[in-house]
Amino acid sequence: MVDNGDLRLMAKLIRRLILEMTYRGKEGHIGTDYSCVDILTALYFCDILRVDPQNPTWQERDRFVMSKGHGAASLYATLAVKGFFPEELLNAFCQEGSSLSAHVTFDCLPGVESSAGSGGHGLPMAVGMALAAKHDNRNSKIYVLVGDGECQEGSIWEALLFAGHHQLDNLTLIIDHNNLQTAEKVSEVVGLEPLRGKMESFGWQAQNINGHDIDQIRNALLPGEPQSKHGPSTPRVIIAKTIKGRGVSFMENNPIWHGRCPNEEEYRQAWEELS
Repeated sequence: MVDNGDLRLMAKLIRRLILEMTYRGKEGHIGTDYSCVDILTALYFCDILRVDPQNPTWQERDRFVMSKGHGAASLYATLAVKGFFPEELLNAFCQEGSSLSAHVTFDCLPGVESSAGSGGHGLPMAVGMALAAKHDNRNSKIYVLVGDGECQEGSIWEALLFAGHHQLDNLTLIIDHNNLQTAEKVSEVVGLEPLRGKMESFGWQAQNINGHDIDQIRNALLPGEPQSKHGPSTPRVIIAKTIKGRGVSFMENNPIWHGRCPNEEEYRQAWEELS
């Protein structure tokens, strides 16, 4: 397993790749990409996800679903660093005629398990994957990352109810809780609190963590922690408190960076901070 110092450097490398992709493509959602980089780093480089970059369609693999689909650049950059494909392919991000769009697109690159665009669809897909794995007696685990804004969608709560009822203990939901959706605070649009209590009432084991602390993320993702009052056979949800735009001072918690691309001066300043 990669040590913490190397993991921090890896997260910084992924952020630099995202910066290049967004600047070159003049498209993307760099703020939301940066809020989840540390989560993706833990998933892919802390021996959590069982995947094989040399055999991306291995039947027994774990699956990761990026439900917050506008975080496409963060997923593509992470997969490149993991070795699923050469980093040079990222140069096509949001270029004319390219399949690498600003929202996650299934099968556009090795390792991408689903498409996403409109919020609220990824968790229902992940629930279906988890149920199918149970039905087929596969040991595959399913991980899904959603944004807190999309937790306002009814499809999310239907999926939560279904997964809790069917005790899908092979399913882990991670909520990127940066409290910003587009240009407004989630808490001011439709408040979610008490989020942990709501999740537990739907039959999930839940915990709150710092979504930028690699140790906390890794420990939360390891099997068997924490124990749920509903018993061991329950799905898990990790509510990860994050900062939109994390890693670049002028982007952090600034809603204008939801869908804005850096100009040359901003690109150079961000690159310097990430070097």
